[in-house]
Amino acid sequence: MVMASLFISSSPSFTLSPKTYTKYQTAYFLKPFSIKASSTSVDQQPTISLADKQPFPFKANSWQWKFQDKFLTIYYEEHGKESPEPTKNILMLPSISDVSTVEEWRSVAGNIVQRVGKINWRAVIVDWPGLGYSDRPKLDYNVEVMEKFLTDFINAPDGPMKHSGKDLVVFGGGHAPTITLCAAKKGLLKLAAIAAVAPTWAGPLPIVFGRDSTMETRYRLLRDSLRTPGVGWMMYNMLVSNEKAIASQYRSHVYANPDKCDSSPRPGSNPRRNSSSFSQIWMGKVPALVVSTKSSPKRSKAVMQALRGGKGVSKFVEVPGALLPQEEYPTMIAEELYQFLQESFELYK
Repeated sequence: MVMASLFISSSPSFTLSPKTYTKYQTAYFLKPFSIKASSTSVDQQPTISLADKQPFPFKANSWQWKFQDKFLTIYYEEHGKESPEPTKNILMLPSISDVSTVEEWRSVAGNIVQRVGKINWRAVIVDWPGLGYSDRPKLDYNVEVMEKFLTDFINAPDGPMKHSGKDLVVFGGGHAPTITLCAAKKGLLKLAAIAAVAPTWAGPLPIVFGRDSTMETRYRLLRDSLRTPGVGWMMYNMLVSNEKAIASQYRSHVYANPDKCDSSPRPGSNPRRNSSSFSQIWMGKVPALVVSTKSSPKRSKAVMQALRGGKGVSKFVEVPGALLPQEEYPTMIAEELYQFLQESFELYK
C-alpha cells in the first residue's frame, strides 16, 4: 500500500459510475449491491470474505471544506437506523493510501449500526481530501493538511459530526488514527474512544527498504520527481495508479489472501508520513483498541506490535489479514469493534 508523498492531479471532482449511483450535493440512498468472491479461512479461525459483505443501504452526501481560500467537495456516507435508544457517533477514517476509499469501511459500518443494543450507533465514513471520491486539487498533502481537514470536519457547525460533542468515537486504518491522536493530543478535537486498525506512521519506502541517511536522500529525490508537472504524473500512473500496480500491492501486502484481490484502479493521492514517535501519541485518557494483523509486512507489523501493552492502549488484538483487514475481513473486524464499543460504553455502565 503506497503511503508516500506523491504528485497530485488537479482533476475535477470524481463522479461515480451511474451503474452504482450518481453523486449529488444532496443526500440519497444506495441501492443494495453484492460482491462475489471465494471464501476461505486463515489459521482455522472464523473469517469473512468479500462474498459475505452485506448490502446495507446508506445515505451519501458531500460537505464543502474551505482551505487556502478554495472550497473542496468532500464525500462522506452516513450509516444508521431509526431507534428510540440514545445515539452515539462513530467516525470511520480510511487508510491514507492510493487504494483506499470509503468502500473499505462500508460493510463494517453497516454491520455495526444494524445491531440492537443499549446504544443506537450512527457511523459516518469520509474520504480524505485528495483521496477516494473527494476533490483532488494539487496540494502539498502533508500531515498538517490532513490534521486541519480532520479537525474542521469534526468541529464544523455545519458538518455531519456537529452533534457529536464529547461522545465521538473514531475508527481509523493505517495513518488515520495517528493523525487523529496527534490532533486530540493538541486539544483540537475531543474523543470518547478510538480504535486503530492495522495502524502505522511510516511510509511505504521506509517500510520496505529501511530508513538510513542514504535511503532518506533517495526518498526525497523520488518525492520531488513525482511532484514535477507532467513527468511526475506519468511516473505516478506507471508506478502506482494502474491496474497492474494496484493488483501487485494487494497481492503483496494489502490483502493476506491474494485470491480476494480487486485490482480496479481507485482515485487517490498520498500525503507524506508524519515522523513523530508513533508510540508517544497514545493518550491513555480514553479507551483505545489496537487491531494488529497476522500477515502484515514485517516492518509494518513491528510498528503494530510495539503498541502491545503500551501506555494508553487499553486493548490489543491480532486478527487475520494484512493492511486492509476491514475490507478483507469486514465481519470479523465489525465483531471486534462492536465488542470494544460494548466494553467501553454498554456492559459496565
